[in-house]
Amino acid sequence: VQLVESGGGLVQAGGSLRLSCAAAGFNFDNISIGWFRQAPGKEREGVSCISNSVVAPYYADSVKGRFTVSKDNAKNTVYLQMNSLKFEDTAVYSCAVGPRNVCLYGGGTDSYFNYWGQGTQVTVSS
Repeated sequence: VQLVESGGGLVQAGGSLRLSCAAAGFNFDNISIGWFRQAPGKEREGVSCISNSVVAPYYADSVKGRFTVSKDNAKNTVYLQMNSLKFEDTAVYSCAVGPRNVCLYGGGTDSYFNYWGQGTQVTVSS
């Protein structure tokens, strides 16, 4: 099993990026995929969570209305579209695999997630 993130980079404030999380070896019907971020000197923060068993994805309040999570089951890939980026969105973004229904009760809690990707850096310049 493997999680590989991509799509990070440097963008100006107000710009957009789309992150991808390729989840090889997982059955999307049995898992949830969470996006987390960690800025230097700060605790890891849950950003979003999506699964086949949950109608409405989870979003942290800090990203609601700006970020959109989606998935392509055929490609075993989850995407995080990030619009209207702010300087404070700068962080290493990681995707992680958790239990099937975790988005309902713990989508933003990293301790519920078992497998992690290596992360991708997102830097927003002000």
